[in-house]
Amino acid sequence: MSDTSHGTGGLKFDATKRSWPNELNIFFALIIIIAVFEVLGQTLPYMNSQSFLFDTRDRFDSIFNEARLQIIILQVSIIGIIALGVTQVIISGGIDLSSGPLVGATAMIVMSFAQTELVNGNPNPKAVFGSWAFDLPVLIPIVVGLAFGAFIGSINGALIAFTRIPPFIATLGMFLICRGIAQAWTRGQPVSFPTESFAALGKGMMPVFWFLMLAILCHIVLRYTLYGKHTYAIGSNEDAARMSGINVKRHKVRVYMIASMLAAFAAVILSSKNLTAQSGMGIFYELYAIAMAVIGGVSLTGGRGSIIGTVLGAMVFGVIQSGFTYIKLDAFYQLMAMGAIIISAVVLDKIRQERSALRS
Repeated sequence: MSDTSHGTGGLKFDATKRSWPNELNIFFALIIIIAVFEVLGQTLPYMNSQSFLFDTRDRFDSIFNEARLQIIILQVSIIGIIALGVTQVIISGGIDLSSGPLVGATAMIVMSFAQTELVNGNPNPKAVFGSWAFDLPVLIPIVVGLAFGAFIGSINGALIAFTRIPPFIATLGMFLICRGIAQAWTRGQPVSFPTESFAALGKGMMPVFWFLMLAILCHIVLRYTLYGKHTYAIGSNEDAARMSGINVKRHKVRVYMIASMLAAFAAVILSSKNLTAQSGMGIFYELYAIAMAVIGGVSLTGGRGSIIGTVLGAMVFGVIQSGFTYIKLDAFYQLMAMGAIIISAVVLDKIRQERSALRS
């Protein structure tokens, strides 16, 4: 039997042009990275034959090192929530550099509405507002945070859609504005002592729960709704999308609003988890979120990528970070290595696009 066969309309199917789903490539890369750290743990003299992912000392009820797995998943869950929004922005052909400082600003604002009145029987020493803002229902700080995120996102989207400012410049400006808001909110003083109901949002493994639930929701929205189809269409060819009847400007505003609301929700979970909010929260988060998306196969030129890929990219990112700590690599070398990995991911994406263009 020949390698090709006729299909509908006389078209031929060429088996040589088949390719693995990109998500499978990322999954295999994840397995290889884990295997590399396992080998390093067994071969490096100072590691004393430690295992990276498996329980070789019978400390847990399963064969896996549950403590390390929990750390890896928790490390990526909050930034992963931001990456879900960044993924949609990049697919639409944009970029968002404001998400990290937005986390810091939102955390400060949200915690101000989530404070409890008494701390060990004494008045709250970190109170921002008066008695009216103490012990509010947990829904209020969440809504305030999401509203602030939507406001910042709508400004980003409107600037990009209606003034045609490059996304890099618009969101870089918002980067500085949000960092300034975070520092000015309480003159740089941390805000602490939330209510028990607010603290429960980020307690234990709850950040992982929120990340997975939002990932499932974003996957469904991007894959099965008009919003998702329009996002891919605009990222692939904005002019063609406009000619097909898509309101490109309005859709861009929506994309940036959703991305900023996800970053704001990440701030809610982060401040809840830490039981405090500080103006410096979210440093490098925007870059880490972009890295997760790029490692997960989202094309920086727009029009291609998936939430599943971003989730896998987040896991790759978390495993690499944990692995570097596991082999006792100094922090400054870790930053260098992560930068090299991000550059490599972009180069591989460029090569993949060129090969795809040649096959077509």
